[in-house]
Amino acid sequence: MASDLTTPPGTTDPTRIHNIGYRSYDGPRLGRAYARRSLFSQSLRGAYGLGRSAKSKVLPMILFAVMCLVAAIIVAVAVAGPGMTDLPVKYTRYAIVMQAVIGLYLASQAPQSVSRDLRFKTVPLYFSRPIERVDYVLAKYAAMASALFILTATPLVILYAGALLAEFDFADQTKAFAQGLVSVALLSVLFAGLGLVMAALTPRRGFGVAAVIAVLTISYGAVSTVQVIAWDQGSTGAVEWLGLFSPLTLIDGVQTAFLGATSAFPGGEGPSAGSGVVYLLAVLALIVGSYAVLMRRYRKAGL
Repeated sequence: MASDLTTPPGTTDPTRIHNIGYRSYDGPRLGRAYARRSLFSQSLRGAYGLGRSAKSKVLPMILFAVMCLVAAIIVAVAVAGPGMTDLPVKYTRYAIVMQAVIGLYLASQAPQSVSRDLRFKTVPLYFSRPIERVDYVLAKYAAMASALFILTATPLVILYAGALLAEFDFADQTKAFAQGLVSVALLSVLFAGLGLVMAALTPRRGFGVAAVIAVLTISYGAVSTVQVIAWDQGSTGAVEWLGLFSPLTLIDGVQTAFLGATSAFPGGEGPSAGSGVVYLLAVLALIVGSYAVLMRRYRKAGL
């Protein structure tokens, strides 16, 4: 029915059309690259509670402070200790020592990065814009890996600065520091992929937290226990191959074989360069596999 434009004032016309001021957008279209960068930035900030409620900042900031505080204590011991010529904890060893803190951080932040989008079914809204499935996965993966790298690399910077203040050998410390950065970078990419996969399998955050803890912390404890048993029984050859069954022992094996690290395996005997190739291939396979699983997961979630 057409609107009656001659309706006298004060009378009710149910067919009246109101102009509520909507206008078409004539500005620039920023496209996929901008959307991808924005999603990466928002996800990275969210991994430390920035832009979220005060309660969301507490745990990640406490864990970050713990990582840095322990490094500062190590530096204090190195500086105050008489006759010390090196740090008591190596750069490549630090992430292994602090693996419980790293695992707790990933277990708390990976689900918040992806589980809420799945639980509230906002993923299709992302894909209705210029952003595509590959953009979403890459942005989330890169943000979580970057957050983990910040968590693990910042203490190494503190250790390096402390070593220079203590006037330890500059060349040795710089080489060891660079090896430590390579190690935590590889750890960050591997752990980010595994954590996001576990978190993306369920929209329930609690299940995601439990799954991440099981994959990282429980697997490391189980593999380390079995390695000790094998070592005590004289099966030294089995120790290095058992390390293939835990993400953290995989990183330990790679850095022992190629980055001059001292292994945390029983007896301090990590894989050789030949076995290290197998470790490196296993790490790369897990990273590529994690990306593939995420792409497959969001093919269905985006519908």
